[in-house]
Amino acid sequence: MTDRAPQPVDRQLPTEESRDLLALVREIAQREIRPRAAEEEDSGRFPREVFTLLSEAGLLGLPYPGEYGGGEQPYEVYLQVLEELAAARLTVGLGVSVHSLACHGLGGYGTKEQQAAHLPAMLGGGLLGAYCLSEPAAGSDAASLTTKAVRDGDEWIITGTKAWITHGGVADFYTVLARTGVEGPKGITAFLVPGDATGLTAAVPEKKMGMKGSPTAQLHFDGVRVPDSRRIGEEGQGFSIALAALDAGRLGIAACAIGVAQAALDEALAYALDRKQFGHPIADFQGLRFMLADMATKIEAGRALYLAAARLRDAGKPFSRQAAMAKLFCTDAAMAVTTDAVQVLGGYGYTADFPVERLMREAKVLQIVEGTNQIQRMVIARHLAGPETR
Repeated sequence: MTDRAPQPVDRQLPTEESRDLLALVREIAQREIRPRAAEEEDSGRFPREVFTLLSEAGLLGLPYPGEYGGGEQPYEVYLQVLEELAAARLTVGLGVSVHSLACHGLGGYGTKEQQAAHLPAMLGGGLLGAYCLSEPAAGSDAASLTTKAVRDGDEWIITGTKAWITHGGVADFYTVLARTGVEGPKGITAFLVPGDATGLTAAVPEKKMGMKGSPTAQLHFDGVRVPDSRRIGEEGQGFSIALAALDAGRLGIAACAIGVAQAALDEALAYALDRKQFGHPIADFQGLRFMLADMATKIEAGRALYLAAARLRDAGKPFSRQAAMAKLFCTDAAMAVTTDAVQVLGGYGYTADFPVERLMREAKVLQIVEGTNQIQRMVIARHLAGPETR
């Protein structure tokens, strides 16, 4: 890692309160997250205490109503918080995004009684959430999920396996999508399941090429009973709830991707200014200067794209197409920028002595999670040309 501290991003924020909020986030990131990121990722350590700190600071419920302990911040601000956290450590930034995704169903579709009973603890009570949609045989084709929930009086019995669950095995609550009716999207219902529910177990976490500090695991539901009071929305409404959550979640992924890319650019620029060859800093050579310029341009373009989509959401306008575009562009940009950062550092970039190799490995997963970038292209094309006719 270079000795030069990264320069704060010049952000256009809507209020003085939001500027103070971003300053607080940067302080926490630089003091509590960034210094231990490389060591803890290498050892695969999940930083639960960081999420507790973020909860105490009011940073786990930023886009939710204040009456339930949320921060009442617009998405325009919340996403820039995610970017700062992801720049310090993707495990943390993405973890906050996943937690917000797990709260989305109850926050948007729960009854007032449900929200009053559960949201305060979820948003600011130290709890951590996870989102359970994917299955071993239902990834991109999420509507084909087979986990079942069968009504038994005033309870539901959930049986099946969920896969690729971020925070699997460490979360305090799970938003679970299960089949309660016919095949296809109309037979799916959402439930809020406690992390310590009887019959709920987690498999050994997956061994991943990056984000080793963030547990990703299968969850097994062996006759897990939940009361009907924990059903979110109407029976059969679950898939539309899931899609709405994913639209918002994709903006979180886009912001995290730009955070990772910004961290890689900061490292590459600092190295290029310090490293001398042929008697000059390598930043003097046009080939590298052009690489740095292209990296910075991709980052600025991605940031503008996700913020434009966020402002649509904040205004209550449709933003699904723009969310897909932001997720697609920002994650592809992160992969390109981190790869170029490794190249700028040359042989050192390929070693664990500098963070760019870790950032490149982490960027890859962002092109996959919450809808692969191929799925994003399908979403965008459907908005442009309508559904496929085949």
